[in-house]
Amino acid sequence: MCGIVGLFLKDKALEPQLGAMLTDMLITMTDRGPDSAGIAIYSGAGKGLAKITVQSSEPAKAFKDLDGDLAAALGQPVTILIKDSHAVIELPLAQMEAARSALSHLRPGIKVMSAGEAIEIFKEVGLPKDVAARFQVAKMGGTHGIGHTRMATESAVTTMGAHPFSTGSDQCLVHNGSLSNHNGVRRELKRQGMTFETENDTEVGAAFISHKLKTGETLGNALEATLTDLDGFFTFVVGTKNGFGVVRDPIACKPAVMAETDQYVAFGSEYRALVNLPGIETARVWEPEPATVYFWER
Repeated sequence: MCGIVGLFLKDKALEPQLGAMLTDMLITMTDRGPDSAGIAIYSGAGKGLAKITVQSSEPAKAFKDLDGDLAAALGQPVTILIKDSHAVIELPLAQMEAARSALSHLRPGIKVMSAGEAIEIFKEVGLPKDVAARFQVAKMGGTHGIGHTRMATESAVTTMGAHPFSTGSDQCLVHNGSLSNHNGVRRELKRQGMTFETENDTEVGAAFISHKLKTGETLGNALEATLTDLDGFFTFVVGTKNGFGVVRDPIACKPAVMAETDQYVAFGSEYRALVNLPGIETARVWEPEPATVYFWER
């Protein structure tokens, strides 16, 4: 039993409030997942720039002089914003892959949470309210985001086991459920060149969708493919640079509710995650259908 939230803003006037709205939604789902929590926020880095969000269990040591060391390795200036155990590195988009390679040599212990033109992921062990406070998520703005509160069933309670999982540029996934064929799918994806950081079944779901997108599939088609190629019980919410998508398995035993107004589209594992959203009283509210793909993109 885990909790999922998602928010896609149509109204630009709400963008400065995205982090605050998502934080409130996430905290309401605490009893569905008190082990760990995470949020992905999408906000542009600026024209020609990218962002890499990294995490360290020893941030004081790992982040010390990292901007200078990385700039020297790339021959390009970088900026770093440190947020507790995470840091957001902003750099030229053309240098993103070179920077990831350099990081693995400069700071081998650092873990990459996400990379892309818009995405930032913050996740840690602990109660959702504490995780959100550590990273000051409520002060963040953006266009859309997804979040997760975890009750671990498939793997240990660790930072890397927390959701969202990001396995592609500007892509991430949160999941409520359990995949029964994840080991076989993981082996096949490894043969296709995908890499994995954990044994978590959710990372397999994320990598499956990333692989489909890499081969040229649309987000809608990638989500459709989960219904035939992944076994188990699942509700997936997927974030991309341009929007987010939702799909539930054909049995759909995991709870889910959505709401849409002229200002936003929202997702929650339960309706109480949505009750403080503006205009929720007049929103169109529905339960996503089993084996049906929903996605919104700008």
